[in-house]
Amino acid sequence: MATVSVSAAKPSGVTYNVRLFFRLLSFLGPYKGPTALACLFLVVSSVFTLAVPQFLGEAVDAILARGSLGALALLALAVIVASLLRGAASFGQSYLSQAVSQRIAYDLRNALYDRYQRLSFSFYDRMQTAQLMSRATADVEAVRMLISFAVLRFLQVGLLLSMVTAILVALDWRLALITFAVLPFIAYRTTVTSRRLRPLWLKVSEGIAAMSTVLQENLSGIKVVKAFAREDLEAERFARRAAEVHDRNLAANQTQASNGAFMALAVNLASAAILWYGGSEVLAGRLTAGELTKFLLYLLSITMQVRMVGWLGNQISQAVASGERIFEVMDAVPEVKEKPDARPLTDVRGNVRFEGVSFAYGSQMSVLHNVSLAAAPGQVIALLGATGSGKTSLVNLLPRFYDVTAGRVTIDGADIREVTLTSLRQAIGIVQQDVFLFSATIRDNIAYGRPEASQEEIVAAARAACIHDFIVGLPEGYDTWVGERGINLSGGQKQRVAIARTLLRNPRILILDDSLSSVDIETEYLIQQALTELIKGRTTFVIAHRLATVKSADQILVLQEGRIVERGRHEELARQGGPYQRIYELQLRQQEHVHVQATGLSDGGQP
Repeated sequence: MATVSVSAAKPSGVTYNVRLFFRLLSFLGPYKGPTALACLFLVVSSVFTLAVPQFLGEAVDAILARGSLGALALLALAVIVASLLRGAASFGQSYLSQAVSQRIAYDLRNALYDRYQRLSFSFYDRMQTAQLMSRATADVEAVRMLISFAVLRFLQVGLLLSMVTAILVALDWRLALITFAVLPFIAYRTTVTSRRLRPLWLKVSEGIAAMSTVLQENLSGIKVVKAFAREDLEAERFARRAAEVHDRNLAANQTQASNGAFMALAVNLASAAILWYGGSEVLAGRLTAGELTKFLLYLLSITMQVRMVGWLGNQISQAVASGERIFEVMDAVPEVKEKPDARPLTDVRGNVRFEGVSFAYGSQMSVLHNVSLAAAPGQVIALLGATGSGKTSLVNLLPRFYDVTAGRVTIDGADIREVTLTSLRQAIGIVQQDVFLFSATIRDNIAYGRPEASQEEIVAAARAACIHDFIVGLPEGYDTWVGERGINLSGGQKQRVAIARTLLRNPRILILDDSLSSVDIETEYLIQQALTELIKGRTTFVIAHRLATVKSADQILVLQEGRIVERGRHEELARQGGPYQRIYELQLRQQEHVHVQATGLSDGGQP
């Protein structure tokens, strides 16, 4: 399947960025109380921040006027008290903003994870695992930083600039004009830089995800890497991706740094103008030295806020880029959807019908063409055909991992698109070709579909799958940890645990997708013997290339290029000289002697 191109064209522009920004802010909705309190602390902190220059300016005038030491002591005490109150308010604001941001990150990660669970198989055909992991980790963290720091800082910058403006105008409106003459330029630079940074930070996020993909694939396939002695090649692949992330980060930071330099230059020019004009006013007696001190201290405050504007623009650009990637998942629409009036599938007997079914993956060519078949309870349907003939695609339609593009699939006469997904999938047990076990105990893996199952039921399922004797021979028995993806078990052992997991659910319909491919002939025979009783009354679809499975099937369907070209039982198809006979001669006949030998050994006879 084709993967999604991370470099695909995406919407852009100021309006789009603003819409994304406010959508990110909507996550604050459930936490209005703590957010409002954090804003109150921010206001208090800002007031006392601006009180300190006022007191210091008064102290300068008191010193020059040879005021009393008592007045100076009171002003020094006022500075200390204002600083303490400012610190307390800053602590409250910081704590609450962090608490809210952590809660939002918690909610957002859970929402993303829930969305991952509900998206269709086709979504995962297009997306890489590391890309999705990056969205739930690095991108969520970028949004958290926006909420915890950038938003309130942005409000604080606006508040402080407004308050300083009023103070400076009250002190000397001419000096105030000089101070704020540079603000339009700063606003322009901030807007332009923010627009440039969003695509740059988006590329950084995509680069990190691509680098994570290489890392994840390498760690998952480390045995293959070592077996082929390709460590140097893999190191080179990772280094290339890491270099891309480095270069993209450098480009973004270069843009940010140049913007900061321009803004600092503008502020310093304003400072020089104020010092020259303000100094001349002091010399002329129209301004006191304390008032000029206040002006310079407030200008320093403005300088810090202006620098903060550049940093905030960078943070907001990062968060908007990350938010875009998050919303790409949140807004994804499952291709397989449950109808609002869907009814539960109850009292399932297992009559399955495919009626003129065709199917294609997305916009690709059809992989199934006008397929029709009927399977009754107790029947075993074997699907044969070359790789890519459509066998797995056919059985994947039954639990609605994908939806048909034409025709319909019914169970007991009910179109599976008319029933709830949960009830449909509870009626179907699947052992997939690519066996996946969770990093848990053997007991947990077998009971995954029925966590409330008793130990006796788990043991019965394990016995049926011919894995019980192996399990009890382990030092920790059913409490043995299987490791990541069942790495501590062999291929055949994993297959049998997966079969036990499916059988424990006691489904009315079974799908065995080449589920005996990793077991030896004798073990296959033992499993077949156990399955003989268990499939009675159930409808079973088997994708297999083993003779025992094929010979015992009630109906064999031979697929070629998505079409059923032959159907019938083994005996009749083997005599017809068609595709099945060719498969039998090339792949199955050689198993005949081995199968008889395994059967004889299992029955206590001689080979």
